[in-house]
Amino acid sequence: MTEAVPSIKPTRRELLVAGATLAAAAPLAAPAIVSAQTPAVEWPKLPYADDALSPVISSVTISFHYAKHHRFYYDNMIRLVADTDLKSQPLLDIIKVSMVNPARIGIYNNAAQFWNHSFYWNSLSPKGGGAPTGAMKDAIEKSFKDYDTFKKDFAAAANGQFASGWAWLVADKDKKLSIQRSGNADTPVVRGFTPLLTIDVWEHAYYLDYQNRRADYTAAVIDKLLNWEFAAENLSKA
Repeated sequence: MTEAVPSIKPTRRELLVAGATLAAAAPLAAPAIVSAQTPAVEWPKLPYADDALSPVISSVTISFHYAKHHRFYYDNMIRLVADTDLKSQPLLDIIKVSMVNPARIGIYNNAAQFWNHSFYWNSLSPKGGGAPTGAMKDAIEKSFKDYDTFKKDFAAAANGQFASGWAWLVADKDKKLSIQRSGNADTPVVRGFTPLLTIDVWEHAYYLDYQNRRADYTAAVIDKLLNWEFAAENLSKA
């Protein structure tokens, strides 16, 4: 298993406070109009209804995670690049350029978190989970011996990520698969890997449904939601 990469501290750590007020979550917010200054970066729609992942991930969690947290990173990124040379750049270019400039760490944190979250929603499917078939089955067996080994290692990466972060299934340029974990906004897409799937282990991804039981959330996502069709599509592009 690939070791954890260095963490990058976000400009603002979001702490989700569970309580009665959160239980009465507002309906999923409609996306605002994208700024004309950033035509290359659009606000993505969820690839399914906000209750489609229930009971593994509830519509209440989705309403906060997608419409509040994810949207927060997007709006911050739009604001931060609005008057810069990055304002019309594709998202991955914004991430890669800002990553190497300490003066632009705020742009990097928000842009990378926006990208990570957009990728996360597509890593999940109401019809997902279980062992993959076809090309993904072959790739998993070639890189991990069997699906059970992959499942164990992927869960360990997600559960072992200290504090906030991500667990990733990635492919290198030779299409060999490996598992990585990253802290905060860090993402393997800037290190030459092709992400195939990810699990978000920031507390806002699971706390309303699972409280401190991250391992239960991780197991449920792997068993019932992982989108192997999305992973296969990404692998074909590696």
